[in-house]
Amino acid sequence: MAKLKVNPTRMALSELKGRLVTAKRGHKLLKDKQDELMRQFINLIKENKKLRIEVEKELSDSFKSFLLASATMSPLFLESAISFPKAKIAVEMKLKNIMSVNVPEMKFVKEEMEGSIFPYGFVQTSAELDDTVIKLQKVLDNLLQLAEIEKSCQLMADEIEKTRRRVNALEYSTIPNLEETVKDIRMKLDENERATITRLMKVKQMLQKNA
Repeated sequence: MAKLKVNPTRMALSELKGRLVTAKRGHKLLKDKQDELMRQFINLIKENKKLRIEVEKELSDSFKSFLLASATMSPLFLESAISFPKAKIAVEMKLKNIMSVNVPEMKFVKEEMEGSIFPYGFVQTSAELDDTVIKLQKVLDNLLQLAEIEKSCQLMADEIEKTRRRVNALEYSTIPNLEETVKDIRMKLDENERATITRLMKVKQMLQKNA
């Protein structure tokens, strides 16, 4: 612990006491924030793990269907069938605040054309390609939600680390240093007070002797 360099006066003591009260209050608030951030972060991690497993399974099924479609169709027809999409898709993003952390909220904005969801006719395409299109459409929303959760986890992890450093700085440096300095100033003021009383007593004795 390192004592602060201040003059040992009553004014300095009063100021340091105020800083110590503020530091302790700030430490408690930051510790509460850190605990709540950790709780929400753990919930997000669990949700992320569960959703990732689902998305990976759905994507795997989609890729299997696409491989089967590739095996039953010529590359030229396959490329031609999926060259022209039936919908325009954009991502709309907003921010929501979780314990002073701005995390994203994302959703798809789809502009679909009329008619079938398939961007091709059925004469020269296979049922496996139809399965691929349907499965990929279903997995898109989960994929976007997974990206949202993973970005939120990253932002919250950064904020937890910043908060942890501030909590540790207050707990192991600022507060102990203030406490040590307050204690030191009190000791010096007490010594000065005792010295003053001793001098006054000696002056009194000298005055009484002279009288």
